[in-house]
Amino acid sequence: MSSKQTIIFKNQPKIISSYSIAGPKESYSVFAPYFDLVLKDDLWDCDSYEMAERKMLEHVIFNAIERAKMNPKDIDALICGDLLNQIISSSFAARKFDVTYIGLFGACSTMAESLAVGACLVDAGYFDKVACATASHFSSVERQFRMPLELGSQRPPTAQWTVTGGGCSILSNVGKGPKITTATFGKVVDYNITDANNMGAAMAPSAMNTMIQHFINTNTTPDDYDLIVTGDLGKLGAEILIDLMEYNGYKLGQNYMDCGHCIYTNEQNTFMGGSGCGCSALMLNSYIIQKIREKQYNKVLFIATGALLSTTSSFQGESIPGIAHAIVIEN
Repeated sequence: MSSKQTIIFKNQPKIISSYSIAGPKESYSVFAPYFDLVLKDDLWDCDSYEMAERKMLEHVIFNAIERAKMNPKDIDALICGDLLNQIISSSFAARKFDVTYIGLFGACSTMAESLAVGACLVDAGYFDKVACATASHFSSVERQFRMPLELGSQRPPTAQWTVTGGGCSILSNVGKGPKITTATFGKVVDYNITDANNMGAAMAPSAMNTMIQHFINTNTTPDDYDLIVTGDLGKLGAEILIDLMEYNGYKLGQNYMDCGHCIYTNEQNTFMGGSGCGCSALMLNSYIIQKIREKQYNKVLFIATGALLSTTSSFQGESIPGIAHAIVIEN
């Protein structure tokens, strides 16, 4: 059943397996005990950071499949995306698995987008088992969207730190695990933010738009969820979202958190916190899923946000369109 942007799943596909990976900087996170693998070296024995990002994706996909007691040939489709041009990390990683591949670019919203698309395909019975994955790497993404690290460019106070990390979830109608009951696909929202170092301000309006539409379509309020989590708005973006929601009559309380805001410690000097595809993917496929399995959270609204910019559009003075996709995960 669907209502405008929201789909309520009849069969409620289950997350039967998940796996997460994190970089060295992320090892200092208070959530690090929940991460499946923490790298000691950013390059991970690779010749470039781009190759390391690809290796991270291959690793989380393979291990999520293995944790589900399957092998890659049991997977009907891989739904994946990343932040690099032409989503090369995902497409090159897909060469390893010989399965149907659906490449997505939703920027940092990719984890929620892939799960929403995957849930639609599984719920409808088109595919039995789907792998949904994404990852990001600080050193590859920074030179993709901002400046080469070698320049040592000064970071403004509104900047965020791209998370080196990633995650993969396996969806199926058969098996045990947290179930995806609802998905709300977002609209592109643009409040004319042009600063590529202020992602939180650019993405917060799209998070508000999707969240409000979700509440309207499902006849729910923030109080109906044990946890409402946004992807990587960071400290500033989360504060903007709270203000925008209150202006529209919705008060976000103690059950709200943002992955980017909380993934790093204050001592790590990441300014507004974390960002990147891997930020929400890492948090979802480690801490959040585990807490749902332990029944500490029984109903979670997960909203990953993305800034749909490119270096070309930024250099041409374009504003930054935002997108946010949401799923509800229940125990």
